[in-house]
Amino acid sequence: MMLLISLILALIPMLGIVGIALYGSLTTVDGLFMALILLTIAGIFGLNALYELRKARLNHANPGRAAGKNGSRTDAAFAFPGALKQRGRVASVQFFESHVGQPNRSIVTLAESPSSFQTLVLDGDVRNALPLGQKVEVTMRKQNGLNVLLNVSYS
Repeated sequence: MMLLISLILALIPMLGIVGIALYGSLTTVDGLFMALILLTIAGIFGLNALYELRKARLNHANPGRAAGKNGSRTDAAFAFPGALKQRGRVASVQFFESHVGQPNRSIVTLAESPSSFQTLVLDGDVRNALPLGQKVEVTMRKQNGLNVLLNVSYS
């Protein structure tokens, strides 16, 4: 539907350019600038139509990557091959700045129950992504020996 709307909205400014050319005012300053503006509008809607067409082709070629009927996103572990998942309530997040040239790290403690804790060492500053007391599902992957945060699902 969006593809059809984008195509129609790309063709309307093109008709305006044809009208300007038929009037013979394409060689005036007003006609030239109006044609440039209409070409820009047509180009934007044309690129949007190409994007929608490409998205439809990708979704048709890989139906597992398409959004579900309720509009939900696909599972993060499916979208990121080799991803690791951890669940729990965020008990603490500590950020440590490293020396120049070394990656900064965050140490996150997840509590699955009052007596069982799990510690994660993540690359970068994740204090804003993991609020204290929030129940989360963290998706991460290993990159150069470090755990890189990919996705956080809150529940």
